[in-house]
Amino acid sequence: MIALVQRVSQASVTVAGRETGRIGHGLLVLVCAEPTDTEEHARKLVDKLLKLRVFSDDAGKMNRSVTDVAGGLLVVSQFTLAADTSGGNRPSFTGAAPAPLGRRLYEWVLQLARERHAPVASGEFGADMRVALVNDGPVTIPMRIL
Repeated sequence: MIALVQRVSQASVTVAGRETGRIGHGLLVLVCAEPTDTEEHARKLVDKLLKLRVFSDDAGKMNRSVTDVAGGLLVVSQFTLAADTSGGNRPSFTGAAPAPLGRRLYEWVLQLARERHAPVASGEFGADMRVALVNDGPVTIPMRIL
């Protein structure tokens, strides 16, 4: 699985003018499943997200996790993270999982995250979404779970 994690002071996602998710401080996580990904990859991603130390401690060092700071998670599906631009100017997205698998793994990530953390907000799989965020730091971390 591929994820792009951004530490935010706030973030929201809307679909057709309707807000589907909003958090205050926490992590905005853009997620893309790849064709060989499994539920185990999703579990490892959630484990990593909840333990990722990207929030400052009292000394100003990134030593705290989203769990430690009681931050939110906003999880948004984004197949374009699998873009391959090596063949020209038009990206290929063949590296993304087929939609049924992508949806299943995205929903599995959400389920696991909600079982272990609150609050967890989300986008809508396959929808044309508008994501608004205030990147805090800025801190943006690409991740690939193998």
